[in-house]
Amino acid sequence: MYVKRALIKLSGEALSGPIGAGLHGETLGTIAADIAAAARAGHEIAVVVGGGNFFRGVQGLAKGLDRPSADSIGMLGTVMNALALEHAIEAVGVPARAMSAIAMPALCENYARRRALDHMANGKVVILGGGTGNPFFTTDTGAALRAAELGCDALLKATNVDGVYSADPKLDASAVRYESLTHADAIRRDLKVMDTAAFALARDSGLTIIVFSLRNPGCISAVLKGEGLATLVTP
Repeated sequence: MYVKRALIKLSGEALSGPIGAGLHGETLGTIAADIAAAARAGHEIAVVVGGGNFFRGVQGLAKGLDRPSADSIGMLGTVMNALALEHAIEAVGVPARAMSAIAMPALCENYARRRALDHMANGKVVILGGGTGNPFFTTDTGAALRAAELGCDALLKATNVDGVYSADPKLDASAVRYESLTHADAIRRDLKVMDTAAFALARDSGLTIIVFSLRNPGCISAVLKGEGLATLVTP
């Protein structure tokens, strides 16, 4: 499946590389270079980035925080990652624009759909931080929401395995890899690649999700061209 306009969902942990927390410069640079190469090839790209390398909202519950406060801290972590990725992409010669669902105009643009579409049409990579701007929603759900409202051809979900499996292949040697399945299949089988709300929103929006591994060099460009190992989750 060739994808012209894509939204890429990156976890915060993907940017932490081998150090496991914070930002790993080499990993950040590698991901940025791959996204930049795809943009140069003519793909229109938006990115939703998580914040788990800094803070997860659910972690705050064990620290005595209520869920809205904890999620607010996590959303700030996603903005930090968006700013870092914006800088890394521009450092390799492709224009990028960080936008936040939480207003912080001294740091980046406020998210607005029409402005984001204009940036993408003009060749800028748009990096979306701040989640949906509301607590209780994961960045997976935020990614499905943004992909739908920006009219993306597909949502690319980057993981550490090469698709969707019936069980965790690291823990279950008998796990079966799916070449394709439907959103309804993913919800019914309780597959944990994305949360149920994200699958349901993608299903209702007619949005294809492509699940692939971020481990291989050039993986993002390959998936956008319809190459490489991936699982297609379709309406």
